[in-house]
Amino acid sequence: QVQVVESGGGLVQAGGSLRLSCTASGLRFADSNLGWFRQAPGKEREGVSCITWSGRTTYIADSVKGRFTISRDTAKNTLYLQMNSLKPEDTAMYYCAAGTASDCSGRGGYWGQGTQVTVSS
Repeated sequence: QVQVVESGGGLVQAGGSLRLSCTASGLRFADSNLGWFRQAPGKEREGVSCITWSGRTTYIADSVKGRFTISRDTAKNTLYLQMNSLKPEDTAMYYCAAGTASDCSGRGGYWGQGTQVTVSS
C-alpha cells in the first residue's frame, strides 16, 4: 500500500519562509518522479515544481521561480519544497505526488492529503 504524507504547512507572514516535506512509502521512491502541486480556493490545481528520479528539476512555475526550490533525499524517502519570500497569493493547499509525470502535468502518481499554507499580508 502506497502512502504519501505531506507536512510543514502553516500560517506565515508575507516575506516569510516555510519548508514542506513529503514522505512516501510502499513504492520505489528512488525510481519515482515527484512533484508539488497546489490548489487555491476557487482555482484549478496547478503544478508548482517537479523533479525526476535522478534529481533533475523538470519544472518550476513562473510564479515561484527564484523563491521556491524543490529537492529530494532518496535515503530518507523524502521530498522537500523550500519556500522563501512567500506572498499572499501562495496561499493554497499543497499536495505531493509520487510517481507522477515528470512534465508536472499532474497525470498519474500517488497523492497525499495535502498541507495548508496560508500567507498573511
